[in-house]
Order: sequence, then C-alpha cells, then structure tokens
Amino acid sequence: MERKNQTGLGNFLLLGFTEEPDLQPLLFGLCLSAYLVTGIGNLLVILAIISDSHLHMPMYFFLSNLSFADICFTSTTVPKMLLNLQMQRKVITYEACLSQIFFFIAFGCLDNLLLTVMSYDRFMAICHPLYYTIIMNPRLCALMVLGSWCISVIGSLLETLTVLRLSFCTNMEIPHVYCDLPEVLKLSCSDTLINNIVVYFVTIILAVFPLSGILFSYSQIFSSILRISSAKGRYKAFSTCGSHLSVVSLFYGTGLGVYLSSAATSSSRTSLVASVMYTVLTPMLNPFIYSLRNQDMKGALGRLLSRVVPLSVGTIP
Repeated sequence: MERKNQTGLGNFLLLGFTEEPDLQPLLFGLCLSAYLVTGIGNLLVILAIISDSHLHMPMYFFLSNLSFADICFTSTTVPKMLLNLQMQRKVITYEACLSQIFFFIAFGCLDNLLLTVMSYDRFMAICHPLYYTIIMNPRLCALMVLGSWCISVIGSLLETLTVLRLSFCTNMEIPHVYCDLPEVLKLSCSDTLINNIVVYFVTIILAVFPLSGILFSYSQIFSSILRISSAKGRYKAFSTCGSHLSVVSLFYGTGLGVYLSSAATSSSRTSLVASVMYTVLTPMLNPFIYSLRNQDMKGALGRLLSRVVPLSVGTIP
C-alpha cells in the first residue's frame, strides 16, 4: 500500500454495513425508530421532572441531566448513520470526524460520571439518611453536575487534540458507522504511542475510577440494607436504588461487551454490532427503566401526559 501522508486533508469513509445492501432499509427503519424513542422518552423524563415539584430532589435532578446527556450522546452518531444508510454516502470530512470523536467521548464520559454521582446520592440517602438533606444541598448538586461536565469536556479534548498531530495514509476507510477513535488511530501512518497513553490515562480517570466508586457505594448500600430488620424496610430501601442499579448494569454491560468484542475477535462485524447496541440501545432503555421501576416517575409522567393530551385535543377544530 502506498504510504502517502495527509494531515487534516481529505475525507474518511464510514463503511458501516456496506456488505448487506438488502438489509439497509431495515436497518434504517430500526435505527430511526430507536432514535425517535430515545429522544421522546428522555425528553418526557426531563419535562416530567421539571414540571412536577415532587421530583425536585437531587436524584431526579441528576436523572434529568443523564437524560439530556443520553439525547446528546445518541445524536452524535445516529443522524450521520441514518444519512449514510439513506443516501448511500459514506464520506465524512476530517473536521466532522474529529468533532464526532470529541462529542462521542464527552457525552459518554458524562454519562459515566453522572451515574457515579447518582450512586453517591443513593449511598448518602440509604447509609446516612440523617445527613442527606444537609450534605446533598442544591449548591453541592449543581457543583457535582458542573464538575462532571467540565471533567468530561477536558478528558475528551485531551483525546481529540492529540489526533491533530497524526498524519494518515491513503487508506481512509473506517469499518464502522461512526468515527470511533481506536479505528481512526489504526489508520494513522504516525507513531500513536502518545495517543494510546492519553487514551489509557483518560480511561482510568473517567471510567475505572468512577466504576470503582460505584462498586464501593453499592457495597456499602447492600451492607446497610442487610442490617435493616424488617423485610418491608429492606424492600423500600432497595427499591430506591433499583432503577439506578439497572441503568448502571446496562451501561457497563454493553460497554464491556464492546470492549470484549473488539479484543477477543478480529471480526469487525461483531465489534460493529456491539458498538451500535451500546450507542443506541442503552440511551433508549434508560427512560423505560426509570419509568417502569419508579412509582414517582410513573405518577409524574402520567400527570404530564394528562395535561398535554387534553391541550392537544382542545386545539383540534
């Protein structure tokens, strides 16, 4: 292969599911449906939390930010994926590819940090209920969310800006539906040692440490629940963190699936399917998990829809 360098010039090709052209209409319909469900579901969660005063608590404040992050996370990749499936255009510019990498990492890290913050909130509510309202005050909650945003942006900038130092060969084909950083690094003709070090550093800081915090929080939560004498009290305590634990399991389960599929097999198809599941399925299911497992959210969504539906019916002439 000719090793002609280009730095910041030319376009990448997102190959995606090009091997099955007959399946692309079906894939387009499935991805579009999932994207619409994700956007509408998470938007309803945000509106329900904002409009219902009973949900003006730290747990739901964090949940509204998580829902917003999920909408942005999915919007980073799915619209381009849908455009490629519909228009049969696989080209993405160098600048657009870098932008996609930045926002994908930023919102992925933000999801991770918000789940960590939510686990700390549940830890304080169950293990230290007498101090909960004092410690989890509005100022601290706002600072925790703001800190999560800032750390995610900084971590994403570190990984994205190091790509600017690379030059690329004439082979600019990415076997993916979006600009995945590891796949982009494989196409570089430059030494990617610094990039890999940065990736590992950011992964440890923004993935391994938060996961360790979540596991520690839940070890303390389960220990406290088991010390509750009544079965009714144990059920009530566990129900307050059941939804969050389900979302954490889904998020890290699919993320681990992407990593293992990439490391354990050379098949780009397996990695591709796992990545699509991670970017589409998890944000889509989060609103359902919180809505179906949480009575407060069920009530708030019911009240929201009861106000919206009569208004829409009343506008019909």
